[in-house]
Amino acid sequence: MYIVTSTVVVPHEKINEVIDIYRNRSRRVDAAEGFHSFRLIQNAKKPNELTVFLEWKTKAAYLAWVKSAEFKEIHDLEKQYPDQQLAGIVPKVHQYEVVAE
Repeated sequence: MYIVTSTVVVPHEKINEVIDIYRNRSRRVDAAEGFHSFRLIQNAKKPNELTVFLEWKTKAAYLAWVKSAEFKEIHDLEKQYPDQQLAGIVPKVHQYEVVAE
């Protein structure tokens, strides 16, 4: 199992807007080969810190997704988001290999 997290800190007044964006996401990643699950998690102590939590069967599956045309299209759309304050937020991405369960 391979896990990728992408964490953003958003202005407090934009929390619900960002959550709604993810609730209404395209779900294109769900059909990617080797994709396992998607979750948007919210920090219990810092509610404006949101993390996308993706599980993949393998690192190779994740890397294939990142190199795909669909990945590029989705992320290009994010850069064109009308709210420039949100469009300008750079996430902190971390990658993990599951070594024990």
